[in-house]
Amino acid sequence: MSIINKILFLTIISTFIFNSASYSQEVKKIGKYKDWETIIFIEGENKLCFAQSVPVLQAPKKNQRDARLFVSFRPNEKISDEISITSGYEYNNQNSITATSGKSKYKFDIAKENFAWISENKVERKMIKTLKKGSRIMITGYNKSGSQTIDHYSLLGFTKAYNSAKKNCS
Repeated sequence: MSIINKILFLTIISTFIFNSASYSQEVKKIGKYKDWETIIFIEGENKLCFAQSVPVLQAPKKNQRDARLFVSFRPNEKISDEISITSGYEYNNQNSITATSGKSKYKFDIAKENFAWISENKVERKMIKTLKKGSRIMITGYNKSGSQTIDHYSLLGFTKAYNSAKKNCS
């Protein structure tokens, strides 16, 4: 996926997360599935469906951040299974952003401001299989000053939220 599409997604999600009250007519919460939820964002003829979750545990504990893990679908752009994260701060470019569940490890190789993506859809599909099978995933990132953060996400409800997002944007 091109960086332009990633930036467009960043803009839409940022608008949703930080200004959802002003766009409430265009946002539909489809369902809550344990620790995950499905949301649809409609702007004109563009439709964005995603499953999202917030961390159940963050480290360091003293610095709570607005972090989220997303799996998105944008049918107008023929984009599906797009995995992205925000850890609530701007990432630095010197350190890798990784997701680890059991023996599986994935690298987010595109970072723009406070969002990161995996560039290859093949890797994203593999990670989705891991998300469906696992019980928890850890996202490790580094802020501009080089400090490490680790966000632990529960995967309870992921499969239902994922299937709902996919169904609503097919």
